[in-house]
Amino acid sequence: MASNEEDHYLMLSGLQHFQFCKRQWALIHIEQQWEENVRTIEGQHLHRKADQPFIKEKRGSKLTVRAMPIQSRQLQISGICDVVEFVEHRDGVSLSGVTGTYQAFPVEYKRGKPKKGDEDVVQLVAQAMCLEEMLVCRIDKGYLFYNEIKHRVEVPITDELRNNVIKMAKEMHHYYGNRHTPKVKTGPFCKNCSLQHVCLPKLMTKRTVKSYIEGRLGE
Repeated sequence: MASNEEDHYLMLSGLQHFQFCKRQWALIHIEQQWEENVRTIEGQHLHRKADQPFIKEKRGSKLTVRAMPIQSRQLQISGICDVVEFVEHRDGVSLSGVTGTYQAFPVEYKRGKPKKGDEDVVQLVAQAMCLEEMLVCRIDKGYLFYNEIKHRVEVPITDELRNNVIKMAKEMHHYYGNRHTPKVKTGPFCKNCSLQHVCLPKLMTKRTVKSYIEGRLGE
């Protein structure tokens, strides 16, 4: 691949949008209907840690690293881990500047509470896969911490979940490469989407946006 291959990497956080709704993801990441919001969030997170990309805290046998940049060549995605916990283990991996060997566990922080869908899980699994590739290791679990309930949920990183992320990443790159925003089946979940006024889900079930605009111009 070309030396600037990272320029074609997609945002890891987009997997969560894609899992919730493929059309929502495309409106944000392809049509940039929400570009300022997404980039502001990502940018603030990145710039706050620009001078100290790795903020480490060592307590006993655990090393906590916050705001850790991650990426995967296989998935061609990049992003930031809220927290990666490195726990000393004889079968772990070596880390630069730290004595001993460690096992890595990604921890993703969420403002709300556990959801019925798998959006949060997909994002966590992708983070684990990035870390596996970067550290050349195997990660068997990660954690989702929900601020509303002040509790972390353990998530097993299974091969089934890994394969699902690979499939999703390929599909995302396909849509992105073709600059194609897919139509989707509408439902009650559309009411929870912040882009419903841009997406126009009711209109989508009746006529195309093009025909709607042409009709209004002809009035």
